[in-house]
Amino acid sequence: MRQYLDHDKKTLEKIVCNQCGRELQLENGIVQEGIFAGEVHWGYFSDRDGERHFFDLCEKCYERLISGFLVPVTMEDETELL
Repeated sequence: MRQYLDHDKKTLEKIVCNQCGRELQLENGIVQEGIFAGEVHWGYFSDRDGERHFFDLCEKCYERLISGFLVPVTMEDETELL
């Protein structure tokens, strides 16, 4: 869950993990730890048609979530850009 200082959603005030409720570390509006930002746009064939959902998970809660998958997530190594 994200909270902003302004209505334009330009200045991030805090991020809270939607699963465990822990506030994630921010410095000058920049997240200083691993975070999963989920977003889904529900479509026509869904019972939630027309809804958009947004949520944030800390790394620990993300790991807990994916550990329960029967089919593991697809993972690729990424070259860090400076």
